[in-house]
Amino acid sequence: MKTSRLPTYFLSHGGGPWPYMTGGFRSNFDKLEQSLIEMRAELQDLPKAVLVVSGHWEERGFTVSSGSNPGMVYDYSGFPDYLYQIKYGAPGSPALARHVQDLLHSAGIDARPDPTRGFDHGTFSLMKPLYPNEDIPVVQLSLDAGYDPALHLKVGRALAPLRDEGVLIIGSGLSYHNLSAIQGTAGHGPSRLFDAWLQETLIRSPFDQRTERLVEWEKAPAARAAHPREDHLIPLMVAVGAAEDEPGAVTYHQRDFAGGLTASSFRFGDVPSAPQSKGDAQ
Repeated sequence: MKTSRLPTYFLSHGGGPWPYMTGGFRSNFDKLEQSLIEMRAELQDLPKAVLVVSGHWEERGFTVSSGSNPGMVYDYSGFPDYLYQIKYGAPGSPALARHVQDLLHSAGIDARPDPTRGFDHGTFSLMKPLYPNEDIPVVQLSLDAGYDPALHLKVGRALAPLRDEGVLIIGSGLSYHNLSAIQGTAGHGPSRLFDAWLQETLIRSPFDQRTERLVEWEKAPAARAAHPREDHLIPLMVAVGAAEDEPGAVTYHQRDFAGGLTASSFRFGDVPSAPQSKGDAQ
């Protein structure tokens, strides 16, 4: 059956401002970039706006970026000076921000606007290769700093109607995020173990078990070795909650990231079909 309902995504966003870089470090992200180009193709021209739940923004409670022309948040260190002058110029959407607030409020979840919040690298690192023309409105939603998986699944459920309105929901994080173990080989084994659990949970588990396993994610093999602090995992909960009874699929998988880490991205829900023109066969 043809549909224009958008799937949701949990995307591993890579390191720092990688789409704006050249050289050896940039090549670490070639496979990730290709997956984003393919994602753009499978979505066709259906998204009217993008809502990003970024692992780089947390608040006490939920906050929605509501400015018309978001600035930039350079939330990384140790890079050349020019990478602190880059700009992703997509507009914001005050109307979408209000709509997100209304949906959350209707579900009993408090949310407040932030007209000054700019794009952090959890957002622009994905949006630059995904929509390089910078012409699709982007709104960000923060995490709640309590990191409650069940609460973020509930947020996803509340936001699910956006999928039928042309709003693309992206949870932006990393399937493995232990910065202290990225250098060397210490992270190779834990990243493989946790990724295998993610694959089993998100793709092969029945939907009700998928939700239960995510709520209890700390029981997964190498869970805390993969996510000592779960800021880059919790966006997954929103993406799943917004497509809770729909199938999961891998959109990016790499076993040699940064020399031997395993990283993945996932889609929830079916790939949409563009509306047929009046001249098409029915």
